[in-house]
Amino acid sequence: MSDDGTVVVESVAHVVGGRAEVFDDAWQDVEAVIRLDASRFTPEALYGLDAFSHIEVVFHFDRVPPEKIETGARRPRGNPDWPLVGIFAQRGKNRPNRLGLSRCRLHRVDGLDLHVSGLDAVAGTPVLDIKPYMAEFAPRQEVTQPEWSRELMRGYY
Repeated sequence: MSDDGTVVVESVAHVVGGRAEVFDDAWQDVEAVIRLDASRFTPEALYGLDAFSHIEVVFHFDRVPPEKIETGARRPRGNPDWPLVGIFAQRGKNRPNRLGLSRCRLHRVDGLDLHVSGLDAVAGTPVLDIKPYMAEFAPRQEVTQPEWSRELMRGYY
């Protein structure tokens, strides 16, 4: 990190296939490939990942123009029935650093390709990091959330 707080991150992969257009909902059955950058990685970088059923993927919402970034509060999806909540109290794509985080099903590893479903990122999206999902990282306490978020997520996956 530089003195001014700037952090430079280089993508490790890109999404291939899946959805071409950005739209919400119904991600569960969307299949895609996460292809590692062959100029930086060999298949060795993925050794052992195939033993996991799910992965967590950090990606960049690269199609969100800077002028659309939110830093305050808004109603999720512009729905007037839902409360005004801060950008850090929702998972919208118009975030200050345009970072997305998705937990998806890993079907198989093939060389530098990860075949997945349920990744809510579109074709061409830069992938910044990939981690195996481990049950021990799930919350140990009961998870609570507001009703509007349950309603929003009802058709997401």
